[in-house]
Amino acid sequence: MEAELARARAWLVEAERVLVLTGAGISTDSGIPDFRGPQGLWTRNPEMEKLATLDHYMGDTEVRKRSWASFLDERGFGGFRTEPNPGHLCLVELERRAQLDTLITQNVDGLHQKAGISPERVVEIHGTVQDVVCMQCGDRGPMEGALARVRAGEEDPSCQLCTGILKSATISFGQNLVPEDLARCELAAQQCDLLLAVGTSLGVYPAAGVVPIAHAAGAHIVIVNGQPTELDHLAHARLQGSISEWLPRLVAAED
Repeated sequence: MEAELARARAWLVEAERVLVLTGAGISTDSGIPDFRGPQGLWTRNPEMEKLATLDHYMGDTEVRKRSWASFLDERGFGGFRTEPNPGHLCLVELERRAQLDTLITQNVDGLHQKAGISPERVVEIHGTVQDVVCMQCGDRGPMEGALARVRAGEEDPSCQLCTGILKSATISFGQNLVPEDLARCELAAQQCDLLLAVGTSLGVYPAAGVVPIAHAAGAHIVIVNGQPTELDHLAHARLQGSISEWLPRLVAAED
């Protein structure tokens, strides 16, 4: 794979508009489990998947109570309060070099912004656990405020403005993605000269759809992932293995 790395680095050095797409694999080295891998959150506890399904969440008080409790449980979503790893940190270098156009992440952990990526460059296509939103009036606020109420004894905190159901500002199964985010992703894919996909199986759409769009537009496609992906056939270079090892080598400052 050293030859693949050399090719990818050469393309990256010349790139002027880089689109980065990240998935759960970039955050596993921060201690955040993926969902469907061998040690995934839903693999180990299938009941947790119900917490990510909108109908279950909206229609069942007990599901909401378990969901809020999970944010306080280090074995569940509470583990998202962690630190960026070398994979996150090295992507900041792309922005420092004025190469990063857009970073699309399927993750909800906020670690790219915590690493130092400018928030305006990040599209959180599946939302974020850093905020909560009222499903009735749309009021939005920090997750920590809601969790303080849970710690104080509210098992299912409601909106303080309208008493509507509060939910993490993530996109649940059965919930529509934000149209403006989708349009922004498609435009970035059409305009980039290199797409770097990191830590994603490229099997979840519409996020994975940016890869064929960028490929058709003539961009170089570089995939860095621990396992084969569903779109490896579109890759011009593929680096398989530890993301925290390969990505810093790929993005390293020019020699």
